[in-house]
Amino acid sequence: MLESLARLFPNAPIYTLIFDKKRFQKKFEGHKIIPSALNKLPGSARSYQWYLPFMPGAIESFNLSRYDLVISSSSAFAKGILTQPNMLSVCYCHTPTRYLWTDTHAYVRDLKIPYVVKKLLPFTLTKLRAWDYLSAQRPTAFIANSENVRKRIKKYYGRDSTVIYPPVMVDEFKKIENGGGDYFLAGGRLVAYKRFDIVVKAFNKLGIPLKIFGEGPLYKDLKSLSKKKIEFLGWVEKKNLSSLYSGARAFLNPQEEDFGITMVEAMAAGTPVIAYKAGGALEIVKPNVNGVFFDEQTWEALADTVVRFKREDFTSEVVSESARIFSEENFASSLTSFLTALSENHAKNSG
Repeated sequence: MLESLARLFPNAPIYTLIFDKKRFQKKFEGHKIIPSALNKLPGSARSYQWYLPFMPGAIESFNLSRYDLVISSSSAFAKGILTQPNMLSVCYCHTPTRYLWTDTHAYVRDLKIPYVVKKLLPFTLTKLRAWDYLSAQRPTAFIANSENVRKRIKKYYGRDSTVIYPPVMVDEFKKIENGGGDYFLAGGRLVAYKRFDIVVKAFNKLGIPLKIFGEGPLYKDLKSLSKKKIEFLGWVEKKNLSSLYSGARAFLNPQEEDFGITMVEAMAAGTPVIAYKAGGALEIVKPNVNGVFFDEQTWEALADTVVRFKREDFTSEVVSESARIFSEENFASSLTSFLTALSENHAKNSG
């Protein structure tokens, strides 16, 4: 998302709470990056979670008064920027902050932190929740990354929003006509809500080859739970993802996603998706066209669907074409039209 926004607005500076130069300097070369004071604190790039209570103040510290338009890409704090009355502040919302609203109890339960800190954390989250709601009243307009998120924005923030699907680099993923090897594939950030645990349990029982890419706090736990036909690949460079996707029989999405970019990437590579029937998957997966659903978020339901799945029922060309609606070109066109209409309306009302 941020890379696409940077290409769309090449001269715009980028403000961020924390900037990890080692990981992202090359991606945003030529752009002016302005991090908050948190960036100077010890371990901020790696252990940013410890600075959670200070993030609202840090985002409010940016002086943006010289700009006419500010776009925030936000799943937590970015929407809380302070702007002048005559400015346009547009929030592209990936989701109302998960650990404050939909996933609070699971978030606290699954954190690997000292017991005392875990007991005190809910009091901090309560204060952050109040700030999060108030900060959500600041943007001029909201953009939601899916219908799923649009409903959440209305429920938790009381704000209307327009859906513009996020950009996926669909042209970077090459398809293989009726391809698909002998393995199934799953991947992304290895965190609790993504439910890779049920994937591991299902394939432990099935004894079918499975590859899992990605890193995260549950990497070691999931690996220790898995049997020999499950391979953990760790972080995979984007240039290597295409062959990994296209070589799979199907891509597995066991979680309830806000949207689900990895599903679209797999489809762009011509690989159908087996997805839990909830969240963003409902807007991406078309049954028997580019994938299939399973109804219960259990390893048994997933295993049953995998056993019944037939790769030959899907054509790589058709699967790949279904991903094109989520291209960067469509995103840029939709966002430009939205901003133009918003600016014209703002100028009319200001006049």
